[in-house]
Amino acid sequence: MADHDADDGYLLDNQQAEAGIRFDALAELFDPVTFRHVDALGVTAGMRCWEIGAGGPSVPVGLAARVGPGGAVVATDIDTSWTGPAPGAGTGATIEVLRHDVAADPPPPGGFDLVHARLVLVHVTDRAEALRRMVGALRPGGRLLIEDADPGLQPLLCPDESGPEQRLANRLRSGFRDLMAARGADLAYGRTLPRLLREAGLHDVRADAYFPITSPACTVLEAATVRQIRTRLVDAGLATDQEIDQHLANVTAGGLDLATAPMISAWGRRPGP
Repeated sequence: MADHDADDGYLLDNQQAEAGIRFDALAELFDPVTFRHVDALGVTAGMRCWEIGAGGPSVPVGLAARVGPGGAVVATDIDTSWTGPAPGAGTGATIEVLRHDVAADPPPPGGFDLVHARLVLVHVTDRAEALRRMVGALRPGGRLLIEDADPGLQPLLCPDESGPEQRLANRLRSGFRDLMAARGADLAYGRTLPRLLREAGLHDVRADAYFPITSPACTVLEAATVRQIRTRLVDAGLATDQEIDQHLANVTAGGLDLATAPMISAWGRRPGP
């Protein structure tokens, strides 16, 4: 969920307390989508998986439960503060947690049956190199599953812009996108994934998209995100402290239907048995 830190231009620094809140909200929103794809790809006992930009523990733990004690899960991130398995995670595979930069460091050795990254590459400046390394880490017949945002496809926090509270929310979301773009994020990256996977030589490429329009987890995610970036919004002249306080109060009041950017899930298979 995060494979770039603040020093490398990553806007949502894992060192901040809000990061754990964001990871929990993202897990609630997107884990069902991720594991629907993982299960459809046939990830099962004895397989070896690489989870990139793991952020929180939910995806590594879910993969470990599927591959079992005879399999392996390697979870990597530039900042592994939040990646350790949750208490009572079960009796699946042992999860090896490594500090790792997917665009700069060699892949963990051994080859993988599944390589997965969620909401990572949109933030990585050298996305092409990161993707090359991910494909190269696949065993013959292995599957790559990349899930990434495409804010350009649906840029509004409140798609139903029915009043001043919604207009303020959408203006702050526009400021957030400006900050992301200034740090090298590609706000139209998600839609390119099917083509990029085919160009990388993968077969049986497919993709779909998902975004909730309203959910309690969207409310939690928005409040944590705005608190995390408020200083940057103010310093860049994109919002005032008073506007941010008003927006946070509007979010807390529960009357806004808050959406996320569409998450594009794309997957393909490395040729081989």
